[in-house]
Amino acid sequence: MGPLAGIKVIEIAGLGPAPIAGMMLADMGAEVILIERATADGGAAEVVKDAFFMRGKKSIALNLKDPNAISVVLKLVAQADLLIEGFRPGVMERLGLGPDVCLDIKPELVYGRMTGWGQTGPLAHAAGHDPNYIGVSGASWYGGGAQRTPIAPITLVGDVGGGTMVLLFGLMCALTHAQKTGQGQIVDSAITDGSAYISSLLWMMRNTGQVQDELGQGWADWGSPWNNTYACSDGKFISICPLEPQFYADLMQRLGLTDNPVFASQWDQAQWPEGIKQLAALFLTKTRDQWCSELEGTDVCFGPVLNLTEAAQHPHNVARNTFITIDGVTQPAPAPKFSVTVPEVGAMPKTGQHTEEILASINDSN
Repeated sequence: MGPLAGIKVIEIAGLGPAPIAGMMLADMGAEVILIERATADGGAAEVVKDAFFMRGKKSIALNLKDPNAISVVLKLVAQADLLIEGFRPGVMERLGLGPDVCLDIKPELVYGRMTGWGQTGPLAHAAGHDPNYIGVSGASWYGGGAQRTPIAPITLVGDVGGGTMVLLFGLMCALTHAQKTGQGQIVDSAITDGSAYISSLLWMMRNTGQVQDELGQGWADWGSPWNNTYACSDGKFISICPLEPQFYADLMQRLGLTDNPVFASQWDQAQWPEGIKQLAALFLTKTRDQWCSELEGTDVCFGPVLNLTEAAQHPHNVARNTFITIDGVTQPAPAPKFSVTVPEVGAMPKTGQHTEEILASINDSN
């Protein structure tokens, strides 16, 4: 039983970061009831096992254009602690499932809303995707350098970092408040707000002069040779970032560069362009695995850049059970790890698989 055992969540099926939030709540032991759309013939859609964000949830298939179906959802809301939805502003209200209606039925409900731009503001009703949100929030800027177009791995900073994770943080905060006071509320989680919030460390670095608005001028935005990603002789990549002086000195010693004047002073920015050229040439002399055998596990702040297949097979990730395989599908395991309330990953439901069970639970409670 995970740490959220006993918490009941209603998830209105959608796309993007909201379903990941539902999966993570289910991973931690919450009962997540997924409201899915019934198929045209009223039957259940075939489950796609690769879409593992469905894991651990219960599924009920309903036609949300039918008033009777809306009544069923509201009865479920009356039993729930949390509700999460990820539609554009106004959609839930038009369905008759807006926060005013739901909070009237269950005053202590926490109503979580996940959108790209938020419920208000000039962009609230515009379409968008992860790169758009993190571009507006500034979160992708320091993914670039003087000769590098700003970009971040898709979905990580925006959809999941600023979206899913900030939504979950808001839900847990509001749930704690509701449990203490009996007062529910709306959690308006925008990816733009969230990705700005998780950029707090970048803002502090900017405010203290470690990075500038002009790219490539600081150590953190690919201006320095010792915070960079380099290609190896086999076309694979490694990363280094020995920020602290003792780690930098260790790297220089291991690379045989201690007496090289280009690397004599870690913070001599005039030497950085030449340093990048020399390290790029040096790392091209060996394969990624050869560099791993020399540098991985030391204090030089080194790591291989792995693709997802390699990441699942890396000894560190294997030792920590970072990834799991269910029905032949490799996927990330729940995190973080708990010493007492250990999460268990649930099975993938078919669409509507639990409809009768859920309807029966409503009838039993009346």
